[in-house]
Amino acid sequence: MNAGFLENIIGMIKKERQLLELVSVLISDGRQRVRIGAVVLVETFLVENRSEIEALAPSISGAFENENPSVRADAVYMLSLIGGSALPYLLQAAMDSHPVVREAALEAITELKGRGN
Repeated sequence: MNAGFLENIIGMIKKERQLLELVSVLISDGRQRVRIGAVVLVETFLVENRSEIEALAPSISGAFENENPSVRADAVYMLSLIGGSALPYLLQAAMDSHPVVREAALEAITELKGRGN
C-alpha cells in the first residue's frame, strides 16, 4: 500500500473478500500513507459490504493498543465510518490518554449520535 498500489489491492479484495480482514493490520501501521489506504479500503467496501466491515470493528479497535497516538486517532476515524455498531469502541477511545485521540473519539461519538446511530 505504501508503494501506491491501492487499485491493485482493491481488485484483489474484490476477488478474495477474506483479504478485507487485513484492514485491521494496516490501520496499525506506523506509516501514514498505509493507514490512509486502509481507510480508503473501508470507504470503498462499506456500502456494498457493510456487514463485513462492521465485523472488523473489534479488530480495528486493537489499534488502540498502539503507542502512536496518530495510529489510534486514525483507528477512531475508521470506526466512525463504520457507524453505530462501532460506538462501544469509540466510547473506549474517548478515555484515551492522548488528547488528540480523545477529541477525535468525542467528535465521532457526537456525529454518530447526531445521525441517530
